[in-house]
Amino acid sequence: MQQRPPTVPKLAWVKEEEKEESPRAAPTQQPEEVQQVQPPQEDAGQERTEEQLRARGRFHRAAQLVCRFIRCIWHEEATFMATGDTANSDLFNAQTSAALLDLLVENGVYKAKQVPAIVRCIHQWLTSNVSDEHRLDKTLVLLTEAHPTDVAVTLLRSAPACDRAARTMWKTLISSRGTKEPVLQILFHVLEYWPAHRRRTSDGDERDVFALAATVALWEILQLSHSWCPSAVKDNFPRLLLTLLFQVFISTEEMSEQVETFWRRCREQRSLPPNPNRFAVQTVKALLRQLLDEDVLMAIGRKCGWDMLLKADSHHYAVGLLARELCRVSRSFGRTIAVSLLPRLSRGEPLWELPALAFLVEVLHCLNPRQCGPSVLQIISRHLRSQCPERRRLALRGLVVLSKAPSMAKSIRSLNESLLELLQDEDTDTVQMTLSVFINVLGLKIIQISSPIALKLLEALRPLFDNEHSQLQQLSMLLFRELMEATERSKSLKPHVYLSLVPFYFNWHDENQRVAEASQRALFGAARFLKWRDLEHLVTMEQPWRFPECLLEKDRSRVGQYVRQALPFLESPEEPLRKLAIKFLGIAARSMKQEQPELQLICQALQGMTDDSPAVSNLAIETLHIIRAVRRTPFFPFW
Repeated sequence: MQQRPPTVPKLAWVKEEEKEESPRAAPTQQPEEVQQVQPPQEDAGQERTEEQLRARGRFHRAAQLVCRFIRCIWHEEATFMATGDTANSDLFNAQTSAALLDLLVENGVYKAKQVPAIVRCIHQWLTSNVSDEHRLDKTLVLLTEAHPTDVAVTLLRSAPACDRAARTMWKTLISSRGTKEPVLQILFHVLEYWPAHRRRTSDGDERDVFALAATVALWEILQLSHSWCPSAVKDNFPRLLLTLLFQVFISTEEMSEQVETFWRRCREQRSLPPNPNRFAVQTVKALLRQLLDEDVLMAIGRKCGWDMLLKADSHHYAVGLLARELCRVSRSFGRTIAVSLLPRLSRGEPLWELPALAFLVEVLHCLNPRQCGPSVLQIISRHLRSQCPERRRLALRGLVVLSKAPSMAKSIRSLNESLLELLQDEDTDTVQMTLSVFINVLGLKIIQISSPIALKLLEALRPLFDNEHSQLQQLSMLLFRELMEATERSKSLKPHVYLSLVPFYFNWHDENQRVAEASQRALFGAARFLKWRDLEHLVTMEQPWRFPECLLEKDRSRVGQYVRQALPFLESPEEPLRKLAIKFLGIAARSMKQEQPELQLICQALQGMTDDSPAVSNLAIETLHIIRAVRRTPFFPFW
């Protein structure tokens, strides 16, 4: 031996032979219990010689056993743990080895670099002594209190599949007040690195520690009863949940060869699911059971949430569903998870950014905008410019929530340019949410829109007034009304306001009641902006039949523009709007000059209405006769 082992009570050496007959005997009796050896009698010489030889043989075998054990630790010859060599298995079948481990740890007679070897010896001893699995609990706890990283990381390396002996060791560590917190923190830290994290132990070992090994250990810990579940698991619930959800996603999206090899070895040792992502989902369920009722998990299952988690294209939908269910149970859950999620999104982790954003959007209403608003807005602004349509939609959903908070109004103003671009998007949902953001911000009456931004916004809104989607129509006109109140009067804006009057007038008669009400409000806002009191009065008194005469009388210079705006309504699918357009054009024709090209357009359009329904065609013919009678001129060839 290169180094002298610690002093060991002689009885522990000598009693080894007796333990072979009775393995349960206590190995740590006090030396004073040894009987005094009586002086030999003269007539027992031969018997004494044989007894001394037997004692010497027992002592020799016990000494060899102890020396081998000490050498195994001192020289760190524990490679049989990895190679499966059983040449030293007798060392761990004896109670003497347990007593020696107790002695080494309790008296601190070891070096820090020998801790991993001692941990492996404890694991092997527990593997060999099934019925006495708690024999070394105190020893393991003392060793872990002094060297938590070495113990936890060595156990993850030695037993990644978490066999029976490893489960016993984990249970001991999380049941002790002095070891559960540091050990679980190390476990959580390993979990956060995919696929593996390199943790250096005192013996210089830098082998990778796989995150899946920590997942298996956590799953085993969560299988314990609620009375055994440590507070550290509950306190770190958000961190653990997000880490496990990331594991589900990344092990679904891509599986490296080293992960597959590692998981194959684990499956060879234990009965585990064929794919790591399925095992990660099982661990997520086990974690949720610690804090939620089984009904919540069943509700997620009924909505196919667990199945969607296992598919890359639907993973973010499942994460959003999970977030909604958690918020229904407790807003505090959503708030704590969102706070843990913000640093991840701020770092811009590209792999799990979409699911993380989906989770954040669902729990955003649980946050305090004054505290978290700036960081959330920074994240959202980055995703508004994303090339991924789904990310843009999620960012807009979050922005709709933020825009309702007065404290965020001025900050959101910095996103006006990005939002204006999104109003040109082909996706209806994107445009709808963008309109909602503008409406919420302007509706707070806190800020005013500058004339250049208002001009761009009016240009983007005008095509939406006649959009085929009634929701876009309604929101665009509501935004117009808010914009009129939040913008300083400027000559540059008036031409756009004039061109909005005719669409509002026709939409005021829309069959959709919400669109009609929004049009009326927008028309009132336009009249107030232009300071047309008589037009404003007509809208207030709800006298739409007087609107065409009032408009064309006040603004004769734009009659041609108004006519061109009214002509498309002759092709409206709603018959009342077609009839209204005929009446409007008839009134406009009376006030037009003969040489105006719009007058000929009116008569040609009305003549084309003869194939419409009887009510519409008759009204068109009557209007043509009225125009002819009023003007009394054969200007048009078809007269």
